Amino acid sequence: MIHLFKKGESRTRPTLLLLHGTGGNEEDLVPLAEIIDKKASILSVRGNVIENGMPRFFKRLSEGVFDEESLLSETKNLYEFIYEAAEKYEFDVNNVVALGYSNGANIAASLLYHYQAVFKGALLHHPMVPLRNKELPDLSGIPIFIGAGENDPLCPPEESKELQQTFEKAGAHVTVEWNDHGHSLTQKEIMAAAEWYSKRFN
Repeated sequence: MIHLFKKGESRTRPTLLLLHGTGGNEEDLVPLAEIIDKKASILSVRGNVIENGMPRFFKRLSEGVFDEESLLSETKNLYEFIYEAAEKYEFDVNNVVALGYSNGANIAASLLYHYQAVFKGALLHHPMVPLRNKELPDLSGIPIFIGAGENDPLCPPEESKELQQTFEKAGAHVTVEWNDHGHSLTQKEIMAAAEWYSKRFN
């Protein structure tokens, strides 16, 4: 997978796995990661799927309708890549925090739906429910931040609430930050995410 890796100042800090939104690339979320934790290592991945010239992490059938076969296969590919990267770059695979936006947040959520302890925590900005009728692994104690928009045209509030409930049912500790700026990633949301992260990982 196309990616970049930046070694952090401290080996004890989590490695941030950056997962961009539709049309983004591995550079997009680096400035955000440096706000969240400037001492952390960064593994930033570009999505494998191209839709109308735009990188994504999995295919979709239409706006808001996921191609489940693609989602499942690409979730497995990304899971395996994390382990390959951990070996290559010598970071602790048990100390990874996901940081995803939109499509990237969706595949991060899918990883949590399928693999126990894949992340030490996750910051999911404007995610949707990746799958329904899926029994989640035990996520007891995993802290998850969800950035959600009350007027988000791509990810309705009901999606965020359902995702929160599903994660909590699996034992995760979920914090939802609501804003009224639609699907965009606002400064207010970024600072709330940074504060949330600082309380749990510093």
